[in-house]
Amino acid sequence: MKLAKQPEPHEFSGETPHVARIHRRLSSGWRRHTMPGLPDDLLRDSARRLRVIALIYAAGYTLGEGTAVLLDPIAREPYAHFIGWAIPFGSIGVALLMAALASTPRIPPRTLMNLGLVFEVIAAYGIAAGTYWEVYQGLAHTPAHLTVFGLSYVAPWIMFFTIVAPNEPRKALAAAIAAGSSVPVVVLLSIRYGGTTIVPGASFVANGLILPWVMVVVTAYIGAIVVYRMGSAVTMAREMGSYRLTERLGAGGMGEVWKAKHRMLARPAAIKLIRPDMLGDQDRESYQVLLERFKREAQATALMRSPHTIGVYDFGATADGTFYYVMELLNGFDLDTLVNRFGPLPAGRVVYLLRQVCDSLVEAHEHDLIHRDLKPANIYLCRQGLEVDFVKVLDFGLVKPRKEKRTRDPQLTADHITTGTPAYMPPEQINSAAVDARTDLYALGCVAYWLLTGQLVFDAPTPLAMMARHMQTKPAPPSTRSELPIPGALDDVVLACLEKEPAKRPASARALHAMLTRCEVDVSWTPEKAREWWERHEPG
Repeated sequence: MKLAKQPEPHEFSGETPHVARIHRRLSSGWRRHTMPGLPDDLLRDSARRLRVIALIYAAGYTLGEGTAVLLDPIAREPYAHFIGWAIPFGSIGVALLMAALASTPRIPPRTLMNLGLVFEVIAAYGIAAGTYWEVYQGLAHTPAHLTVFGLSYVAPWIMFFTIVAPNEPRKALAAAIAAGSSVPVVVLLSIRYGGTTIVPGASFVANGLILPWVMVVVTAYIGAIVVYRMGSAVTMAREMGSYRLTERLGAGGMGEVWKAKHRMLARPAAIKLIRPDMLGDQDRESYQVLLERFKREAQATALMRSPHTIGVYDFGATADGTFYYVMELLNGFDLDTLVNRFGPLPAGRVVYLLRQVCDSLVEAHEHDLIHRDLKPANIYLCRQGLEVDFVKVLDFGLVKPRKEKRTRDPQLTADHITTGTPAYMPPEQINSAAVDARTDLYALGCVAYWLLTGQLVFDAPTPLAMMARHMQTKPAPPSTRSELPIPGALDDVVLACLEKEPAKRPASARALHAMLTRCEVDVSWTPEKAREWWERHEPG
């Protein structure tokens, strides 16, 4: 995928134009001669399919061999000696072992795919041995007997495996050659040691044992190249600037979020992107509004320097109209997931988390930026270096400058349209009235209520009913809806944030931070408690 024009390297890195040109030539040469491999998620899918392939092989071999033994008395004769038992039981055993390995999450997908190639070869020899070992034993040779030779079930096995479990073409070719050799090798060994009484003339070896399998190997190799190039094309299509998308983490109203790798650095990242095809049949005006909001989110987030605001590394657009920005990758839980999974939090921990959110909001409000969509899903709890229970505020998609120029498109902040999440919206936002920093504090009060009680401030059957209650109904103190102890001082802080009139709420995020600090006299959440919790519950 070609990217839209980006700044020259020397514009931001200090390179001279001459050095920059050399750097571009080296980079383009490297890209021309390097084919990207399969994306990690497709590789994992292929590895998971190995288990299914192995189980199909085991079931097919058992069914085919069992049916033959039951219906054909001649087919039972090889079971009179050890090798007759070893071939079917060994083949089925190897397949079950491969299925077990493919079910083990500890084995990296690439390693598992290489083990799969070994399985392909062993399984091919199992099919060939079950078909050709001791064939015509004790019978006089006639030309008609040669009709059994040529292609067998080994051929579709090679084709099927190459397409369903793709690997690098050179590796797939080596495995196909080794698997394709199974029939000639087994037949010749059976002639030498297995009592097969046929005379292998030159024509028989060439036309019956060699040529058909050369064709199979060539066909399998072509298939491996096609499948691998398709996977590589997916990888290239997922490139965003210097980053390559590896795994989709989620999707929402503003686009998708992917896990990504930098092509040169080891640092992982998350990429939020919005593609034209995500917007459906929206008209051009709506499309431009959404893109402008996306751009504003990237710019507003990049402006922040608070450690409690998600960090942004890069922003750009591709030639097909996909907009993206690159941010730090977090490992933890958003507050919505946290409460749903572990239940309401103790008061001391809630105070500890809310103070960190206030730190992010203080900076945003000092830049005259209002978040307007604070909710548990947009606040992330993670490990940051040696610190745990570290809060990051995300998703400034509805951010609005307090001093926005009137000449801007009114739809960008939707002053005449209700935007946000109904369960966390203050009355002035529902009324499309003027908003300020205290709008975010109301939403943060709703977040605090959720953390303390595991319940929304108001229950309602519809979004409209929910908004009506935020405008008209007085909330109950959190302590009356929770079995956990909640100090009266914290009750008062939450209810102050939930006042209908902005003038009655805390004057600023800094003021709210001070009120929460005073609450810590009654409740505490220590670093030792936090580390103990994360040792038990940190996601892998």
